Amino acid sequence: MPMIGWLFIFAAFAMVVGSLLLLRDTANMKLPKEKLDRIRERKAEQERKDRQDENTW
Repeated sequence: MPMIGWLFIFAAFAMVVGSLLLLRDTANMKLPKEKLDRIRERKAEQERKDRQDENTW
């Protein structure tokens, strides 16, 4: 295989490994308590709206 082929394979492999490492690092992000509370409130509100929509159909 020509040298350029090996370079493309190496570059593709490096991009995949780099993406996986980036995902691993960002998976453990800590959210502030206030933001987590707002997320939970919006989720509860959306679930209430969904239940109301189901009842109207």
